Amino acid sequence: MDLLTPELGLFFWTLLAFLSVFFLLRKFAWKPILNALSERETGIAESIATADRLKQEMSQMQNENEKLMAQAREERTQMLKDARIEQERIINKAKEDTKAIADKMLAEARQQIEQQKMAALTEVKNQIGNLAVEVAEKVLRKELAGAENQSKYAHTLVEEIKLN
Repeated sequence: MDLLTPELGLFFWTLLAFLSVFFLLRKFAWKPILNALSERETGIAESIATADRLKQEMSQMQNENEKLMAQAREERTQMLKDARIEQERIINKAKEDTKAIADKMLAEARQQIEQQKMAALTEVKNQIGNLAVEVAEKVLRKELAGAENQSKYAHTLVEEIKLN
């Protein structure tokens, strides 16, 4: 049992060695170790805080980006709508201009046709008149070929003139 119960001298010197090492470590080692641990704990806490702050900023930036994207989509939709309206307006104006030009050309063509028709009718009337005069002249020449026929015709004209 001697091994289990230490002697008082051994106990005293062991306690003295432990306390001296304890005070030496406390004075020279624990403060730097505790300071290093405290600094590391502070650094980790700051890193965590910075990470949380960055996470919040990233979340905020993502929300802002989503808002900007939504706004850009709305602007794009509005621009496309405006472009379609402008396209329809231009097409309608072109159709109206084309119709106006076509109507004008049609009216001019009708007027020219009417003028040519009137000119043709006048020409036909003139030709018919000339033809009637030529036919009458030929008929009269044949009928008035002799002197006796001429004198009969002259008497007939005189009688007609007296009657009128």
